[in-house]
Formats: sequence, structure tokens, C-alpha cells
Amino acid sequence: MQKHTFISSLAFVGLLACLTACNSTQSLFKQAVREYDNGEYDLAIKDLRTVAAANYEPGRTNYLLAESYRLSNRFVLASSYYQKALDNGMTSPDFAFNYAFALKAEGKYSEAIAQLEKYVNSTPTNKVALERANRELYTLKSIDVIQQKKTFYKIKNLEKLNTPGAEFSPFVKDDNLIFAASRKETMYKTNGMPMLGIYKVKLAESYDETGGESEVFSPALFMEGVNEANVTFTKDGKTVVIARGNTGKKKGRANLDLYLSRFANNRWTEPRLIPVSDSASWDGSPAFSRDGRTLYFCSDRPGGVGGSDIYRSNMDASGRFSKPVNMGKDINTPGDEMFPYVGPDAKLYFASDGHPGLGKLDVFVATRSQGVISIENLGMPINSRFDDFGLVFADDEMKYGFFSSNREGGKGDDDIYFVEDESVGLDSTQLAELEKLPPDDPRRRTIGKPEPPKIVNYFLAGMVASNETPSAVLDSAIVKIYEVSADSLVGQGTTKGGGIFGTFPLEEGKEYTLLIEKKGYITKRDAFTMAGKAIPQVFRKKLTMDTTFYVSLKLDRLTLNKTFVLENIYYDLNKFNIRSDAAVELDKLVQILNDNPTVNIELSSHTDARDTDAYNKKLSQNRAQSAVDYIASKGIVRERMVAKGYGETQLVIKDAKTEEEHQKNRRTEFTILSY
Repeated sequence: MQKHTFISSLAFVGLLACLTACNSTQSLFKQAVREYDNGEYDLAIKDLRTVAAANYEPGRTNYLLAESYRLSNRFVLASSYYQKALDNGMTSPDFAFNYAFALKAEGKYSEAIAQLEKYVNSTPTNKVALERANRELYTLKSIDVIQQKKTFYKIKNLEKLNTPGAEFSPFVKDDNLIFAASRKETMYKTNGMPMLGIYKVKLAESYDETGGESEVFSPALFMEGVNEANVTFTKDGKTVVIARGNTGKKKGRANLDLYLSRFANNRWTEPRLIPVSDSASWDGSPAFSRDGRTLYFCSDRPGGVGGSDIYRSNMDASGRFSKPVNMGKDINTPGDEMFPYVGPDAKLYFASDGHPGLGKLDVFVATRSQGVISIENLGMPINSRFDDFGLVFADDEMKYGFFSSNREGGKGDDDIYFVEDESVGLDSTQLAELEKLPPDDPRRRTIGKPEPPKIVNYFLAGMVASNETPSAVLDSAIVKIYEVSADSLVGQGTTKGGGIFGTFPLEEGKEYTLLIEKKGYITKRDAFTMAGKAIPQVFRKKLTMDTTFYVSLKLDRLTLNKTFVLENIYYDLNKFNIRSDAAVELDKLVQILNDNPTVNIELSSHTDARDTDAYNKKLSQNRAQSAVDYIASKGIVRERMVAKGYGETQLVIKDAKTEEEHQKNRRTEFTILSY
């Protein structure tokens, strides 16, 4: 009896210890989620790794780990956690999109392509992300074109300056190299590194040996508890603009603004916020033009092209700034454009992850010729599969300069690199020899000598078939294509020779709608977008070329009593009001009824089996009626629709156990009653 009691006690103690451990892990997970929601990604990572080791909610835990690394700009570390989350059944609308860029950061280009294709094929509603995904697919499939581009640039890590922390955003002024570095006492909870300050060090006689003891650039431009970086000066050197903010007290990066200081009485004045900043947005990377009259900067404010865009604002003689103007789609993309710099050649150099590049951020130069802006990737070795950004030149001949990178082989997070263009200073005979080389010869320097823009003519063609098993091609179907923004008919044709139609002309960046009609079939519409499908200049091989996109369209036969399931029609628990996401799907049915004016339908709603028959019947009837009421509010005659609630009488999965199986039972359908 005593032995039995002892064993029972041990079992109880073991159970209690297990419950305590489970509760502790659950509590730590909740704490990590709070840290993640607050933008304290480094703290969240530390807690989530402990939770992951306990195998607690592995899908969500690994997903949050991946997102924490991504949002703190550690893409390479995010990749393995995305895969673990995927292995444990975790996904989201943007999962494949974000995973693809993490894979690209690892140099796994083919795997990144697979994830982007998965994302594009999921028909995402985020048009900016879709355009970026399509553009990136072009880049990844032709990455060798960028890798083959060589220049006369030679680079070297400033080992005497860089530390295990971050050093970046170099700027040359008065024989000093001014830069940002993570050397403050306060830790930044987003990435777990010391906060950023602005420092300076004397340039060595040989620029590539610059380093040693550095000092704070100015006490007036140094505040503990905030991040400060990115200096730019007016031509006379007496006005400086910096970026300051990101205190870590606010989620994300929106609390970064631009501040201006003037040099008076042998010191810099207390910085003041300048009006080009948007308090609700991230504003950083300031850069004055060579004459000091135009300020370029980056912002993720609403109304831009993508994530972070480059803007410009003019400054008058009294120091007042004009309303900021977006630099437009030639320069800005659905991705991020950052770290602008106007070189001695008056061209705009900047970093981007939206233009075709090798890594997360590549360095580009924008050249305007006869009103046309061309964008050129500076190629290797300046660019790599890592973040490369913040290029500046140290001399007017542009032979020497500095840039930032977090590439492998550095001393820390971001390092500053010296760059030398060995082609500068060659005599006329040597330059003439270079000019004789073919344009694609790696020994020929092409920076600053952009080729004329190459034109691509785009077309659309395709095939129409029945949505049956087996499918049959459909001749004599009428296909019309409309340009959405202008609501204008672009072209019209009839399928023949195996359901084939086309070709219709397309324009870059435009949205189109295809209307397909055939007697005995339900008229339908399909969307086609050119967003992100334009071939970047770097991949265009001829001065003029044609590209045709092909689509496959399916029509449903017009048959009495045929039932169609409406996807993604969800209701809140025990409610029947039309949610905004359900309204989007019902609007598609409105369009079908408008395109097929003789069709009358029954709109039915079904529930799962987790309540009483009577309750489910009433709930489903109310939901069906709400859907009919919504469609009628969009102009469809009520007499064309019948609302019918079936409750749990027509279950798709009779013994549903999982939430996914219950959701399949909770469906909304429409059935053709007459036509």
C-alpha cells in the first residue's frame, strides 16, 4: 500500500511539473507575442527561440520567429524558420512572398522563384505586392545577366574603422569621414544593438586606411535614447539635415523624421524638425543636390509607388521647403528606394530592392537623357546578394568613394567599404582602346554611358475551354478586353482553331478585364494585370521586341439546377450581417448576374452541425436573406433571387472534426433555377 501511494505521489508530482512547464511556456509565448506586437523584435526572438525549443505551437512560433528576423532586417536568418513554419502547417496570404525574399537573401534563387510563383498563382489582392512579385520573378530568372556585368571598381573593407556593430551611411566633408554607428549606451529593442549616433574620423592620406579613433560629430546632433544617422550638407557646409527617431517606444519605424541644424558661432545649433517630414510616416535618408537647393529624402507616406520612395523638395534662400514631390515610377518601384546621393556628375545614385538586383538592396544610378530616365545597376563588386547602399564619392573625378554593406566577410552588421574606380585617370589612348571593346565585354566600363531605351510591344492571346471533365476547347466564343482605368474597349475577337483568340495590344502598368461570352455558357469576366510584367531595361536584348502573354480561360455550361460554391463567404459566429470580406465575394456574384441578365438563382446558406437543427436552420435562412438583400442593394432585381437556408441538412463532410472541415460545411452557394 505504501509503495502504491509512493508511486502515485511520483506520478502526481510529474504531472504537476509538466503542467507547470506547459504554463510557463505558454506564458513565455504570450510575452513574446506582446513583444512582437510592440516591435521589440530582438526581445521576441529570444523568447520565441525558447518556446520553439519546447515545441510549443511550432507553426505559429516559427512563423513569428521568421517575421521577427525579417522585420529587423535579418532576412538570411528568417529563411529556416519560414520553412519550419511551413512544415508545421502555418501559412498566411503573404507567407510565400516574404519567404521568397528570405530565400533570395540566402542566394537560393530557384527556391525563391518557386515561392514567388506560388504567391502570384494565389491571385493576391495586394496589387503593389503582386507587381513587386512579378518584377522580382523577371529578375530571379535572369539573375545571370546582372552577375555578368563587371566594372573597374575595386573595394576594400575599412577594417580600422568598422567594429562588430554597425557602421554605415558615409559622407565626406572637410577631410573627415562622417558616418552612422551603433555605439550609444541605449539598446534598440528592435534589433538588439546599441542605438545609432553620428560620428566622424579623419580621412587617412590613403583613403582605404581610414580608421582609428573617432569622435561624436557634434554634441548638438547627439541625443541618447534615439537613433540618428544620414547626414547631408548644403554647398557652403553651414546647413546639415539628419534623420532622427526610432526610439523603440513605438511599433515599426514611423517615428523617424528629418531635422535641420545650422553652423553659427562656431557650433551647430539645436536641430529643428523640418516641415517636409510627415509625423505619421518614416522619413529618412536626406541628401542635398550639389547646389544645395534641392533636398532628396525617402518616405513611406501614403500615395507613394511602393514601400519607401524617394521624394524631392526645393529649399529657397530663406530656408523654406516646398511641398515634397514623388520622384515617380521611373525611379520608385513597389519595393524600397533609399539612400539617395547626388554625385559630382549630377546623377542620382540610390539603393533599391525593387529594381533588378542581386540582393536585398543594390546600388543604382539614374541618368536622364533627352527627357528619358534610365536606371543602371552598378554591378559587382559594389553589389552582392546582401544589402549594399549609401554610395558617396570622395573626389570630383569620382575615382574614390565609400559605401555600406552587410555582406559576408565584414567585421560586423553593416560595414563601410572603400571603393576605387581604376578606369578613372586612364589616358586618351587607353580610353580609346576601351571604347573599341563590344558593349558586353566585362573590361569595358558602362557606368554613365546608358544605352538608348529599348522598346517592348506587349500583346495578350489565349484559349477558351469548358470547365468540365474532360474539358473541351470552345470555338465561336466572343472575347472582349477592356482597359479598367479608362473603362474602354481595347479589342474584341472570336475564338477559332481550337479555342484560340488574340492578339490584343497591352500597355505597361495597366489593368485589364476580359469578358468571355458563348451561347449555352455563363458569361464571365477575368482580370489581367500588366503590373510588374514589363521587362526591365537590363533584360531587353533588342531596340524593339515583341512579347505575348497567354491566358487559359474556362467557361461553365449554363445548366438548370447547377450549383456553384461562393468562396470566402464568412460570417461572424452566430451572426448573419455581411462582413466586408464577404461583400467583396458577393460583388463578384453581382457581376455574374449583370453579365447574365436572364439567369435566376437560388442563393443558399449552410451551417455546420455544432448547434441544434432549429437554430442552424434559422441562422442559415437569415444569412441567405442577408446575402440576397446585399445583392439587391447593388441593383439586381429581387425577383431573380430566392433565399434558402438549409442549416445542417446538406453537410459536405458529415463527420467533421477539424475547424477546416467545419468551414467546408459552412458554405454559401447559388443554384441556377431558370434562364
